[in-house]
Amino acid sequence: MAEKILSNKNNLQILFEDNHIIVVNKRAGDIVQGDRTGDKPLSDIVKEYIKDTYNKPGNVYLGVVHRLDRPTTGLVIFAKTSKALTRLNAMFVKKDVTKTYWAVVNNTPPKQQDTLINWLKKNPKNNKSTAYNKEIKDSKKAILHYTLIKKLERYVLLEIALETGRHHQIRCQLSNIGCIIKGDLKYGADRSNKDASIHLHARHIQFLHPVTKADILITAPLPKDPLWEACL
Repeated sequence: MAEKILSNKNNLQILFEDNHIIVVNKRAGDIVQGDRTGDKPLSDIVKEYIKDTYNKPGNVYLGVVHRLDRPTTGLVIFAKTSKALTRLNAMFVKKDVTKTYWAVVNNTPPKQQDTLINWLKKNPKNNKSTAYNKEIKDSKKAILHYTLIKKLERYVLLEIALETGRHHQIRCQLSNIGCIIKGDLKYGADRSNKDASIHLHARHIQFLHPVTKADILITAPLPKDPLWEACL
């Protein structure tokens, strides 16, 4: 799973690009799609890159396939054609896209590897989810698999594979077992990171290309940070 950067133009780290899709390594603080903050979203930055690089007139088409939380870093796929967007959306629904995350947490989990099953309920007022051990009203089942891959001096590195995609799922479920992601104040961290990031990174993604059917496997380089560098 080699780390490969095709372009680093204007702080936009492009990891894969062809006529149909573009995959970027999101920085902490970037929002994938526009929201009520009014901050410039990553989707607009990618559109500008396409427009400038290929001298495209008029509006540039770009489809948002999935999202990452604002403080999270790592892989985000965008569709450059409507055909690719339709097919990628179907692939995500069918779980034909494999995503692997890395998380640096404050405590060693109960087991070396395990499957966490909870029911998550989102509170829109504080934009936070709560994990329950049984189904309650308006909750959604959440399943993830984790593996402890490295013990650091003060923290632990976990690799996570999601089986479902719920609001703040990794952050919430790990916090629920006492493994709080570094910097994640919302889910129990003692202090924030200086750049307002959290140590959660969408590290690997694998899927069949929606048009060419080629097997695509991409690894997102880790943020330049001493703790992340200690994970390698």
